[in-house]
Amino acid sequence: MADKKTTYKDAGVNIDEGLKAVNCIKNRLKNIVQHNVLSGIGGFGGIIDISETGVKKPVLVSSVDGVGTKTKIAAKLGSYKSIGRDIVSHCIDDIAVQGAKPLFFMDYIGVSKLQAQLVDEIIEGVLEVCEEQGCTLLGGETAEMPGVYVEDEFDIVGCIVGIMEKDRIITGKEIRPGNDIIGITSSGLHTNGYSLARKVLFESNAFSFNSEPKELGATVAEELLVPHRCYGGIITALCENFSIKGMAHITGGGFVDNIPRILPDNVSAVIDFDTWPVLPIFNLIQKTGNIDKLEMYRVFNMGIGLAVIVANDATDRALSFINSNGYEAYKIGSLEKGNRKVVFN
Repeated sequence: MADKKTTYKDAGVNIDEGLKAVNCIKNRLKNIVQHNVLSGIGGFGGIIDISETGVKKPVLVSSVDGVGTKTKIAAKLGSYKSIGRDIVSHCIDDIAVQGAKPLFFMDYIGVSKLQAQLVDEIIEGVLEVCEEQGCTLLGGETAEMPGVYVEDEFDIVGCIVGIMEKDRIITGKEIRPGNDIIGITSSGLHTNGYSLARKVLFESNAFSFNSEPKELGATVAEELLVPHRCYGGIITALCENFSIKGMAHITGGGFVDNIPRILPDNVSAVIDFDTWPVLPIFNLIQKTGNIDKLEMYRVFNMGIGLAVIVANDATDRALSFINSNGYEAYKIGSLEKGNRKVVFN
């Protein structure tokens, strides 16, 4: 009797499921016109034509990021589309604050055991934001690695490349004391602070995923899976209509670590508490975990996903412009002489 042959599937890697996932992606792309793409999904590399972008002195801006442990909540619920939206929105926001428009996006999905449905749902969310923001999904990688990733969970990483005019890069070098800080509201936690949120809300047994605190109007898990807001469109509009001094995407590190990234050496930011409505989910986390207020503002966005710095004589017009374009914005602080710190008033 012949010995049983060992296959790759015996080792935990299902090639057929991987091909099924690729076909799911191809099916989603077949009705999307991408004139600038010169190679299809499934090739060894993605090729894109940038000759017709209309940019005279082009520079490329790139960024790579993940969505942190938000994936654990998505895996627990078996709900993945919002994660696809998250990863593209986060990446676009990171390059948009420097003045770039997204050119193409690529993703990496790592799993212990591949499920084509998981990949398909994620890509559905990815393509939604790509279409909304005029960004091309150029390719990606799905890796099945048993023993590396936790069973029934996954990780996702996104890489984005944007394009802009060389003389229109927003660096923050024009920021001066006396400028104002406008905050544009977030949709929730976005993609940061989930390790602390999970510890406080779930690991302490304060709530279950299906708990429905009256202040949320939804289950805790549903609130935590609200997709990251994409600011690409409003940033482009602001740059076309105002002299923007600098912008900061409020991600990991909250206000304390992100705003100083764009400040000159002799300037500090003063953030005024209580100038915008803090979302109920943040109050729930702070109260449940007995977390210090300053710690909250260093970990979470606290309801402000984007900080925009303008001259004080443009503040009112910029606020009106943002609010009339489907976003909600507040003057949340100002700039003063200092040493690249954030001070809370």
